[in-house]
Amino acid sequence: MSRNYSRAAAEGARKRRRRNSILLSAAAVAVIVILLMLEQVALLYLIATLGVAALLVVVAFADLHGAPTAAAAAANVGEDAAAIADRVARPVASSAASASGAVAVPRRPKRRTRR
Repeated sequence: MSRNYSRAAAEGARKRRRRNSILLSAAAVAVIVILLMLEQVALLYLIATLGVAALLVVVAFADLHGAPTAAAAAANVGEDAAAIADRVARPVASSAASASGAVAVPRRPKRRTRR
């Protein structure tokens, strides 16, 4: 019973986030339309500039720790192309591990504790 409740709670939170993002988008569109109607182009330019600057700050501080390096990605290009040509499906984790020389060991699934 608790499993069903948590699924319902997660779906409710997802719907709430979706509704909030739609309302925020509608409010932003309304502000832009009002500023266009009032011919406040300078204010629109300022808002757009600050928005781009905020986006660049978010990207600059993004956590890219798990992203592969450019050298590892370049080393995998030939191997992946060969695998595609041979129609062999290979998981992404194993190709990244082979480029670094480490052997990938599959993890065992976690067991749930029964209450």
